[in-house]
Amino acid sequence: MKRRERTRQLIELGGLVAKAGLVELTEDDRAVILGLLTEAAARLRDGDREQMLTLWRRRGRRAFAQAEAQDRE
Repeated sequence: MKRRERTRQLIELGGLVAKAGLVELTEDDRAVILGLLTEAAARLRDGDREQMLTLWRRRGRRAFAQAEAQDRE
């Protein structure tokens, strides 16, 4: 992956963290945010991966749709 593409990817991922409300909910505590992400990764490694991905994908799509609807208002 080229440097410019990687930079864009990292910016977009940071935007998702903010869009999810994690910055405000954790008072920008990066250790907490990393802990949350680490927990999610552990669940994907140890649990029913496909079930978790399906659940989180649905929630994410719903959140994107709600944000899009709010942007149109």
